[in-house]
Amino acid sequence: MSNHIVPFCEQQHRVIFSDEHLMIVVKPHGLLSVPGRLAQNSDSLISRVQQEHGDARIVHRLDCETSGLMVLALSAEVHKQLSALFAERQVEKTYTAVVKGLPTQKQGSVDLPLICDWPNRPRQKVCFDDGKQSLTHYRVISNDASNQTSRIALFPHTGRSHQLRVHMAAIGHPILGDEFYADKETYTMAKRMLLHAESLSFIHPVTAEPLTFSDVADF
Repeated sequence: MSNHIVPFCEQQHRVIFSDEHLMIVVKPHGLLSVPGRLAQNSDSLISRVQQEHGDARIVHRLDCETSGLMVLALSAEVHKQLSALFAERQVEKTYTAVVKGLPTQKQGSVDLPLICDWPNRPRQKVCFDDGKQSLTHYRVISNDASNQTSRIALFPHTGRSHQLRVHMAAIGHPILGDEFYADKETYTMAKRMLLHAESLSFIHPVTAEPLTFSDVADF
Protein backbone atom coordinates (compact mmCIF):
# COMPACT_ATOMS: atom_id res chain seq x y z
CA MET A 1 0.00 0.00 0.00
CA SER A 2 0.98 3.64 -0.40
CA ASN A 3 2.63 5.48 2.49
CA HIS A 4 0.53 8.61 2.00
CA ILE A 5 -2.33 9.35 4.39
CA VAL A 6 -5.81 8.46 3.09
CA PRO A 7 -8.60 10.75 4.35
CA PHE A 8 -11.24 8.98 6.44
CA CYS A 9 -14.07 7.72 4.24
CA GLU A 10 -17.46 8.69 5.65
CA GLN A 11 -19.37 6.53 3.18
CA GLN A 12 -20.38 3.05 4.29
CA HIS A 13 -20.08 -0.22 2.41
CA ARG A 14 -23.23 -2.09 1.41
CA VAL A 15 -23.79 -5.82 1.70
CA ILE A 16 -25.86 -7.11 -1.23
CA PHE A 17 -25.46 -10.85 -0.63
CA SER A 18 -24.40 -13.03 2.27
CA ASP A 19 -24.59 -16.69 3.19
CA GLU A 20 -22.55 -18.83 5.59
CA HIS A 21 -19.68 -19.05 3.09
CA LEU A 22 -19.17 -15.65 1.46
CA MET A 23 -20.32 -12.04 1.18
CA ILE A 24 -20.70 -9.64 -1.71
CA VAL A 25 -20.19 -6.02 -0.70
CA VAL A 26 -20.07 -2.68 -2.50
CA LYS A 27 -16.96 -0.70 -1.51
CA PRO A 28 -17.34 3.08 -1.64
CA HIS A 29 -14.67 5.14 -3.36
CA GLY A 30 -12.09 6.59 -1.01
CA LEU A 31 -11.97 3.51 1.23
CA LEU A 32 -8.97 1.18 1.27
CA SER A 33 -9.64 -2.52 0.67
CA VAL A 34 -7.17 -3.48 3.41
CA PRO A 35 -5.40 -1.37 6.07
CA GLY A 36 -2.39 0.63 4.91
CA ARG A 37 1.08 0.65 6.46
CA LEU A 38 0.52 3.90 8.33
CA ALA A 39 -1.53 3.85 11.52
CA GLN A 40 -3.64 6.68 10.08
CA ASN A 41 -4.69 4.31 7.28
CA SER A 42 -6.09 1.59 9.51
CA ASP A 43 -9.66 2.14 8.27
CA SER A 44 -10.55 -0.22 5.43
CA LEU A 45 -13.34 -2.32 3.99
CA ILE A 46 -12.11 -5.56 5.56
CA SER A 47 -11.57 -4.01 8.99
CA ARG A 48 -15.09 -2.58 8.93
CA VAL A 49 -16.64 -5.89 7.86
CA GLN A 50 -14.67 -7.82 10.47
CA GLN A 51 -16.31 -5.77 13.21
CA GLU A 52 -19.46 -7.81 12.56
CA HIS A 53 -18.00 -10.82 10.76
CA GLY A 54 -14.72 -11.68 12.44
CA ASP A 55 -13.96 -14.54 10.04
CA ALA A 56 -14.25 -12.38 6.90
CA ARG A 57 -11.20 -12.59 4.65
CA ILE A 58 -10.16 -10.48 1.68
CA VAL A 59 -10.02 -12.37 -1.64
CA HIS A 60 -9.20 -9.57 -4.07
CA ARG A 61 -8.77 -5.80 -3.88
CA LEU A 62 -10.00 -2.62 -5.46
CA ASP A 63 -7.93 0.56 -5.53
CA CYS A 64 -8.86 3.05 -2.83
CA GLU A 65 -10.51 5.43 -5.32
CA THR A 66 -12.30 2.63 -7.21
CA SER A 67 -15.79 1.78 -6.02
CA GLY A 68 -17.82 -1.34 -6.58
CA LEU A 69 -18.30 -5.02 -5.98
CA MET A 70 -16.00 -7.20 -3.91
CA VAL A 71 -16.35 -10.78 -2.71
CA LEU A 72 -15.22 -11.73 0.81
CA ALA A 73 -14.73 -15.25 2.15
CA LEU A 74 -16.12 -16.26 5.54
CA SER A 75 -13.77 -19.18 6.20
CA ALA A 76 -10.24 -20.26 5.41
CA GLU A 77 -11.40 -23.05 3.09
CA VAL A 78 -13.74 -20.81 1.09
CA HIS A 79 -10.99 -18.19 0.91
CA LYS A 80 -8.72 -20.79 -0.66
CA GLN A 81 -11.40 -21.83 -3.15
CA LEU A 82 -12.34 -18.29 -4.13
CA SER A 83 -8.68 -17.31 -4.50
CA ALA A 84 -8.25 -20.24 -6.88
CA LEU A 85 -11.21 -19.05 -8.96
CA PHE A 86 -9.60 -15.63 -9.34
CA ALA A 87 -6.16 -17.11 -10.08
CA GLU A 88 -7.65 -19.41 -12.72
CA ARG A 89 -9.64 -16.52 -14.23
CA GLN A 90 -12.95 -18.18 -13.50
CA VAL A 91 -14.47 -14.92 -12.26
CA GLU A 92 -16.01 -12.60 -14.84
CA LYS A 93 -15.61 -8.93 -13.94
CA THR A 94 -16.99 -5.83 -15.62
CA TYR A 95 -16.03 -2.27 -14.77
CA THR A 96 -17.56 1.00 -15.89
CA ALA A 97 -15.39 4.07 -16.42
CA VAL A 98 -15.63 7.54 -17.90
CA VAL A 99 -12.54 8.43 -19.90
CA LYS A 100 -11.18 11.46 -21.69
CA GLY A 101 -11.65 11.52 -25.44
CA LEU A 102 -13.68 9.66 -28.04
CA PRO A 103 -12.12 6.29 -28.92
CA THR A 104 -12.08 5.64 -32.65
CA GLN A 105 -12.82 1.95 -32.12
CA LYS A 106 -16.10 0.94 -30.49
CA GLN A 107 -14.39 -2.04 -28.92
CA GLY A 108 -10.88 -3.33 -28.64
CA SER A 109 -8.16 -4.77 -26.45
CA VAL A 110 -5.09 -3.37 -24.71
CA ASP A 111 -2.26 -5.88 -24.38
CA LEU A 112 0.59 -4.11 -22.60
CA PRO A 113 2.88 -5.66 -19.93
CA LEU A 114 2.96 -3.90 -16.57
CA ILE A 115 5.46 -3.59 -13.74
CA CYS A 116 5.66 -1.54 -10.55
CA ASP A 117 7.32 1.84 -11.03
CA TRP A 118 9.38 1.40 -7.84
CA PRO A 119 10.74 4.95 -7.46
CA ASN A 120 7.15 6.22 -7.79
CA ARG A 121 5.19 3.38 -6.17
CA PRO A 122 2.35 2.58 -5.96
CA ARG A 123 2.33 3.73 -9.56
CA GLN A 124 2.69 1.07 -12.25
CA LYS A 125 4.11 1.42 -15.75
CA VAL A 126 4.30 -0.34 -19.10
CA CYS A 127 7.53 -2.33 -19.44
CA PHE A 128 8.16 -4.63 -22.39
CA ASP A 129 11.37 -6.02 -20.90
CA ASP A 130 10.28 -7.11 -17.42
CA GLY A 131 6.55 -6.39 -17.19
CA LYS A 132 3.93 -9.07 -16.56
CA GLN A 133 1.50 -9.85 -19.35
CA SER A 134 -1.63 -7.73 -18.90
CA LEU A 135 -4.75 -7.75 -21.06
CA THR A 136 -7.85 -5.56 -20.94
CA HIS A 137 -10.84 -5.69 -23.29
CA TYR A 138 -13.08 -2.64 -23.64
CA ARG A 139 -16.31 -1.56 -25.27
CA VAL A 140 -17.56 2.00 -25.73
CA ILE A 141 -21.00 2.46 -24.19
CA SER A 142 -21.59 6.10 -25.15
CA ASN A 143 -19.84 9.28 -26.21
CA ASP A 144 -20.27 12.81 -24.94
CA ALA A 145 -19.01 14.96 -27.80
CA SER A 146 -19.64 18.24 -25.98
CA ASN A 147 -17.35 17.27 -23.10
CA GLN A 148 -15.08 15.06 -25.21
CA THR A 149 -15.54 12.10 -22.87
CA SER A 150 -16.74 8.52 -23.24
CA ARG A 151 -18.36 5.96 -20.98
CA ILE A 152 -16.78 2.54 -21.46
CA ALA A 153 -17.13 -1.00 -20.17
CA LEU A 154 -13.86 -2.66 -19.18
CA PHE A 155 -13.29 -6.40 -19.03
CA PRO A 156 -9.92 -7.26 -17.42
CA HIS A 157 -8.54 -10.62 -18.49
CA THR A 158 -5.65 -10.31 -16.05
CA GLY A 159 -5.76 -8.59 -12.67
CA ARG A 160 -2.60 -6.49 -12.34
CA SER A 161 -2.41 -3.59 -9.95
CA HIS A 162 -3.80 -0.40 -11.55
CA GLN A 163 -4.20 -2.34 -14.80
CA LEU A 164 -7.32 -0.58 -16.11
CA ARG A 165 -6.00 2.83 -15.18
CA VAL A 166 -2.62 2.35 -16.84
CA HIS A 167 -4.07 0.71 -19.95
CA MET A 168 -6.61 3.47 -20.56
CA ALA A 169 -3.99 6.16 -20.09
CA ALA A 170 -1.58 4.29 -22.37
CA ILE A 171 -4.00 4.41 -25.30
CA GLY A 172 -4.68 8.11 -24.76
CA HIS A 173 -7.94 7.85 -22.82
CA PRO A 174 -7.15 8.34 -19.12
CA ILE A 175 -9.93 7.89 -16.59
CA LEU A 176 -11.44 11.11 -15.27
CA GLY A 177 -10.29 11.95 -11.75
CA ASP A 178 -7.28 9.60 -11.80
CA GLU A 179 -4.57 11.28 -9.73
CA PHE A 180 -1.81 8.93 -10.88
CA TYR A 181 -2.23 8.48 -14.62
CA ALA A 182 -4.40 11.32 -15.91
CA ASP A 183 -3.09 14.70 -17.02
CA LYS A 184 -4.03 17.65 -14.80
CA GLU A 185 -7.02 18.66 -16.93
CA THR A 186 -8.49 15.15 -16.97
CA TYR A 187 -7.83 14.72 -13.26
CA THR A 188 -9.82 17.86 -12.39
CA MET A 189 -12.78 16.93 -14.61
CA ALA A 190 -14.29 14.81 -11.81
CA LYS A 191 -14.43 15.01 -8.01
CA ARG A 192 -13.48 11.31 -7.77
CA MET A 193 -11.96 8.73 -10.08
CA LEU A 194 -14.76 7.53 -12.33
CA LEU A 195 -14.10 3.79 -12.17
CA HIS A 196 -16.59 1.32 -10.72
CA ALA A 197 -16.58 -2.49 -10.45
CA GLU A 198 -20.09 -3.04 -11.76
CA SER A 199 -20.55 -6.81 -12.09
CA LEU A 200 -19.16 -10.11 -10.80
CA SER A 201 -20.03 -13.62 -11.99
CA PHE A 202 -18.66 -16.92 -10.69
CA ILE A 203 -19.64 -20.38 -9.54
CA HIS A 204 -20.28 -20.63 -5.80
CA PRO A 205 -17.34 -22.70 -4.47
CA VAL A 206 -19.53 -24.68 -2.06
CA THR A 207 -23.02 -24.91 -3.58
CA ALA A 208 -21.87 -24.86 -7.25
CA GLU A 209 -24.63 -22.34 -7.96
CA PRO A 210 -23.92 -19.80 -10.72
CA LEU A 211 -23.86 -16.34 -9.15
CA THR A 212 -24.09 -12.96 -10.85
CA PHE A 213 -24.13 -9.64 -9.04
CA SER A 214 -24.37 -6.11 -10.36
CA ASP A 215 -24.26 -2.60 -8.95
CA VAL A 216 -24.73 0.33 -11.30
CA ALA A 217 -22.21 3.16 -11.03
CA ASP A 218 -23.58 6.37 -9.54
CA PHE A 219 -21.70 8.58 -12.00
